[in-house]
Amino acid sequence: MFLELLKLFDETNHIFNLFNYITFRVGGALMTSMFIAFILGPYFIKYLRDKQGKGQPIRKDGPESHIIKKAGTPTMGGLLILTCIIISTLLWSDLRNPFLWTVMLVTLSYGLIGFYDDFLKVSRHSPKGFSGKIKIVLEFAIALIACWFLTGIFPSGKEGFETGLAIPFLKDFTINLGVFFLPFGCLVIVGASNAVNLTDGLDGLAIVPVMIACMSLAFIAYFVGNSVFSDYLGIPYISGSAEITIFLGAIIGASLGFLWYNAPPAMVFMGDTGSLALGGALGVTAVAIKHEIVLAIIGGLFVLEAVSVIIQVASFKLTGKRIFRMAPIHHHFEKKGWAEPTIVIRFWIIAIILALIGLSTLKLR
Repeated sequence: MFLELLKLFDETNHIFNLFNYITFRVGGALMTSMFIAFILGPYFIKYLRDKQGKGQPIRKDGPESHIIKKAGTPTMGGLLILTCIIISTLLWSDLRNPFLWTVMLVTLSYGLIGFYDDFLKVSRHSPKGFSGKIKIVLEFAIALIACWFLTGIFPSGKEGFETGLAIPFLKDFTINLGVFFLPFGCLVIVGASNAVNLTDGLDGLAIVPVMIACMSLAFIAYFVGNSVFSDYLGIPYISGSAEITIFLGAIIGASLGFLWYNAPPAMVFMGDTGSLALGGALGVTAVAIKHEIVLAIIGGLFVLEAVSVIIQVASFKLTGKRIFRMAPIHHHFEKKGWAEPTIVIRFWIIAIILALIGLSTLKLR
């Protein structure tokens, strides 16, 4: 919005030319969303606390310490995150860009699914929301529409690029998935969304790795959307995709503001409203910039959490035995006696290391 308004003045005052630079607008989006979160945070938390009363229902089969320490904490903090992201993105981005609307609408849609799930949990005073099967079907339907739309706006200069899969460490090389691109893209988006959701179990555990992943993807999106950088790095060039960095900057800023209130001991939880939306944002961004495999590296912490649940469930059904003391894996370490801040900070360190490895794929080709 700012971009369109201030273009009216850029011929008379060269300072307004700054708004033509994506890097400047990323910084503006980040700062705007962060300050909105700081300002609205106390009012959001008070409103949620007054409306929810007992706060987020705590699983009885979870760690015993959670029943004591986390009971009464309001949830649906993802509403604050989404509000900051949308306002900031609309202010600082080019609203004519189709990539931007795709990632933003997927994020909002997943946020609505999470909101309904959180609403049922709070209203029923139960840790169970609505049917998991229905939730997955809705997520796949949204992802399918997004992937189908993306195949129509990708540059078509190279045969098979619209349905191609870029391979890390191989210069300017993609595998044409053909009709399998749609289910693959859906799996990436839905998998990322639910992996972040599974990670969101301790104060601050999910939000910082989300910021780290967004920062990494922002660099990649900027390079992918710049013909000079993409040619130098040997990665696919996607015209218009750099605008996604504005959206990712808004997520980083909103997450920083939210972390102020989510830091241990948390004053508010993001709930499924936030975790499903943020995970969906990571997934659809990776599909949009053709770096799905790199997302699995950058977001390796989320993958680890999801895989730990899959292994636990499979082991118990097949052998009647559990591999971990509790899944997702962060609860396993809680059961082993690790302090919550220790788990959170060590997982942050892992997320940083994986992000650096993921970014290294840009040059090692």
